[in-house]
Amino acid sequence: MANRGFFVCIEGLDGSGKSTQARILAARLQKNNNAVLTVEPSHGQIGTFLRESYLYGNRRLSGIVEALLFAADRVDHVQNEILPALEKGAFVVSDRYLYSSLAYQGAAGLSLDWIEKINSHAIRPDLALFLDAKLETVMQRMKRRKSLMENLENQKRVLAIYNDLVKAGHLRRIDGNKSKNLVAEEIFSAVKGSMPSCSKKVLD
Repeated sequence: MANRGFFVCIEGLDGSGKSTQARILAARLQKNNNAVLTVEPSHGQIGTFLRESYLYGNRRLSGIVEALLFAADRVDHVQNEILPALEKGAFVVSDRYLYSSLAYQGAAGLSLDWIEKINSHAIRPDLALFLDAKLETVMQRMKRRKSLMENLENQKRVLAIYNDLVKAGHLRRIDGNKSKNLVAEEIFSAVKGSMPSCSKKVLD
């Protein structure tokens, strides 16, 4: 931690509880360390457009345009938020990252290899977690919200890609069906277990 921070992202379907868990983790890390909570789409210019004008708008853009916009936002996110924080030795907790593009734009029919290529600038997190919650629970929670990506068939396709990423070792599965506190403890243990032995004392 003296030279570089620790970057963890939390992935999952909308309604899985990932945003809540990202906030809990960042707050816990912040007690004794410098911690930054961030999110994708980011709070930059492109991310703001995606969130306000697109994700909750009336229609989806073409898959290619969608993927390119998310990739462009990720450039801004990495350069202006993630890397500066890591260079200061901070913990960075991101609510969504590259794997969301693979899952959601992949579910729209785009090649995962192509999505990887346009995101070649994206640094790899030290730990990438997938909060796995029951699809029925997720859909029930999403009834309170409106998003173009949140229909059942699309969520099934997204979930299948996330599961493939877990099997390939790109994501570590966290059981999101437990109580909020138990999920938070499992996530914190995963973070501590992924850090070098010499750095774990910063979490004690």
